[in-house]
Amino acid sequence: MFGINFIKFDAMTYVMHHKHGQVIREGRGLSFYYYAPTSSITAIPLGSRDIQFIFSETTKDFQEVTIQGQITYKIENPKQLAESLDFTLDRKRRYKEDNFEKLNQRLNNEAQTSTSSFIQSITLKEALRSGKVISDKIGEGLRASNSTRILGVEVLSVDVLAVSPSPEMAKALETETREMLQKEADQAIYERRNFAVEQERRIKESELSTEIAVQEKRKQINEKQAQIKVNEAENDRKLREIKMSADIAIETEKTKLIEMQVENEMKQADARGYALEKTLKPYKELDWRTLMALNSGQVSALDNIGFAFRELAENSDKIGTLNITPDFLESVINQNDRARSPKKGA
Repeated sequence: MFGINFIKFDAMTYVMHHKHGQVIREGRGLSFYYYAPTSSITAIPLGSRDIQFIFSETTKDFQEVTIQGQITYKIENPKQLAESLDFTLDRKRRYKEDNFEKLNQRLNNEAQTSTSSFIQSITLKEALRSGKVISDKIGEGLRASNSTRILGVEVLSVDVLAVSPSPEMAKALETETREMLQKEADQAIYERRNFAVEQERRIKESELSTEIAVQEKRKQINEKQAQIKVNEAENDRKLREIKMSADIAIETEKTKLIEMQVENEMKQADARGYALEKTLKPYKELDWRTLMALNSGQVSALDNIGFAFRELAENSDKIGTLNITPDFLESVINQNDRARSPKKGA
């Protein structure tokens, strides 16, 4: 009514009310009346925004890579941004939508500029593996850029979502990677087989070592048994020697005993012979005729006949002819037997 209007903004919008070229009020979430013919209102959204970027660069080995990612930022200094871009509301209370497109394009350009020198200093394979490094490079470049400070924005984060080669190079890399993976698989199979062979060899060596140890133990057991037998044989020999020595000692003692017995018997015999000799010595010097006369009571007729025959023999050279008949001898013997036989009734 009469050009006086009322306007209200939310808390995420920074508002500057200009009148006659002067700022009469500014701040977040304002609501006020204003006179439209003489007023100009600038409204800048303060919330964070995400912008997508995609650009191509050439690597050190002259291969093209496409970098795709996202930048998250917010308006840190709305007054400074209002001096760079026009956020004045029109009669329908709308600001120009292409302002943020311009802001996004400028940030994209800064991002590409920040990473261009880095991409050109590395190879394609290194670039494909450097997504995090590229993100850091873009973030550092945007925060250090004068354009970013002039625009009054704060970069919250930079995320590189993909670093892609050209389709032909991607296919070549896939082939190379496939071949490399196949080689690695073949190498893994070879190593696994080699490991199996090595394990088999170790098992066989272990079995052989065990067999050698068993044989060595058997050898030690046999040697021990042989040593035991030798010791037993040596002990048996010593026992036999001891027994033989004992037997020899016993036999020696027996020999000594027998020698002593023989010596004693010889001494006894010598004593008896000496006694007999001494007893018979007186009779030895006597004539047998004298002895016969002394024992006349014990001399028989046969003894006398024997003595007579002895006398005849001694004096045979003096006898011419002598006849002795059997009848005579028989009669003499019979008489001698009758004389010796005991009388009846005696």
